[in-house]
Amino acid sequence: MRQCISFRRLLLGFVLTFLPFSPASAQNTVNCDNPVSQMEMTLCAERDWQAADAELNTVYKVAMEKMREMDGYLPDSLKGATEALRDAQRAWVPYRDKACAAYGFLARGGTLEPQLIYVCRAQLTRTRVTELNELAGGLGN
Repeated sequence: MRQCISFRRLLLGFVLTFLPFSPASAQNTVNCDNPVSQMEMTLCAERDWQAADAELNTVYKVAMEKMREMDGYLPDSLKGATEALRDAQRAWVPYRDKACAAYGFLARGGTLEPQLIYVCRAQLTRTRVTELNELAGGLGN
């Protein structure tokens, strides 16, 4: 009997150790309307940042198209809107990432650190979305 119990424990330990677990499958089961654990809060913060980043990419393309249109109407000596926006965006992305990494130091090494970074990235990204929308809208809006 004792041998049977040990075998069951061994088998259970083996199954739990080698069961396939992926963060993606955990992410799909998290209810971000009511996250409970720190892991869930971090996953929800990451989702929020990813959504903001997707919106940023969409708005950036619209703003870039407006800059191309602007350059199209200008003489060659005055063109540069497209390059200015591209260069600004290329500078902004590392700024966002470094600023948010610094913000994460408020909880350096703790389980809260990644959540703080994702929340910061989402906030800065949404601010940038607003700026790009204003740029794409031009002076008339």
